[in-house]
Amino acid sequence: MAMQVELVSPEKKLASMEAEVVGLPGSDGDFAAMPGHVPTATSLRPGVVTIKSGSETTEYLVAGGFAEITAESVSILAEYAAIRSEATRDMFDSVRTAAQAKVDSTEGMRKAEAERDLGEIDGLMKDLSA
Repeated sequence: MAMQVELVSPEKKLASMEAEVVGLPGSDGDFAAMPGHVPTATSLRPGVVTIKSGSETTEYLVAGGFAEITAESVSILAEYAAIRSEATRDMFDSVRTAAQAKVDSTEGMRKAEAERDLGEIDGLMKDLSA
């Protein structure tokens, strides 16, 4: 059994396929969506979206966004996304700059969330080439 998965960013549609499992970096922790999942809408923190379709697994780096999950589908609207195997540090530089600006301009709990997101982006970028 499979579910329809759509992954889009403001720049382009990155994925449109059927998949058995979708791993998501939810704002409250990582989780997997599978066919029959309870309807859910969640914000995404910066991290890795993993889509398993048949014997293939594809990873995408996302810089936050939202996901809507139903029993039959997953729709991911990413602030910025790239296929992990094609991503470079340069691609995420503007994302990191925006995250740093958010840290610098917020206070309290929102600042803590912004600092967490900046740390996640730094973690994603650490493994990428220039």
